[in-house]
Amino acid sequence: MKVVILCGGLGTRLREETEFRPKPMVPIGEQPILWHIIKHFAHYGHHEFFLALGYKGEIIKAYFQNYHAMSRDVSIDLATGRVTARGAAADKWKVHLLDTGAATNTGGRVRRLRGYLEGEPFLLTYGDGVSDVDLDALVAFHKKEGKMITLTAVQPAPRFGALTLHDNLVSGFAEKRPGSDGWVNAGFMVVEPTFFRYLESDDTGLEILAKVAADGEVAAYRHNGFWQCMDTLRDKETLEKAWATGHPPWKIWT
Repeated sequence: MKVVILCGGLGTRLREETEFRPKPMVPIGEQPILWHIIKHFAHYGHHEFFLALGYKGEIIKAYFQNYHAMSRDVSIDLATGRVTARGAAADKWKVHLLDTGAATNTGGRVRRLRGYLEGEPFLLTYGDGVSDVDLDALVAFHKKEGKMITLTAVQPAPRFGALTLHDNLVSGFAEKRPGSDGWVNAGFMVVEPTFFRYLESDDTGLEILAKVAADGEVAAYRHNGFWQCMDTLRDKETLEKAWATGHPPWKIWT
């Protein structure tokens, strides 16, 4: 299936990094988080990607324009300028780098890709979150449910523990527990082309999913495994530490 990745936001809550690059290009280890996301989809056989660019999109374009050479050994004849690449071929991805506007909202970015996507279901996710969700199982669930959209629902751990209070005294501390904050949309969605009728303009956000849900057309695939978005510097540091172990939970590819 074709894969749409939203890559155009400002990433204001991660300003320490996004002042200089778009959030999908913030590195985890030696590669941007966008690379980790694409590797996940490619592991399940999805190799064609449509990147909805906006803020500092030229940095993402430059990364992929140089990807083939940077992932192989290169010999350069300085007298002629001839460049020869050697070694194994780079990842066999087809990546469409599409400028969807600096100020366009999330749903509007998807709307701008209609000409590439209309007529068949596609996968849709954000450019700032990694997971070990089984995409084969997600697609199978979507087909079984028969809804316009299936999203991946997760229960993240809360950021803070809770206090147990008795009058003005603290009588206990509750540990942070995964699932105690309810279900949230983790992205990793399967979308039918009929969704485009909800996307009226560039100003439409993916908050329109609430309207689609009210119409009974959103299914939730519950994922109890790993998921982590990168909204803040603390999130980035968490992902960096996991990658440094050599066995990060979202690295399901070999």
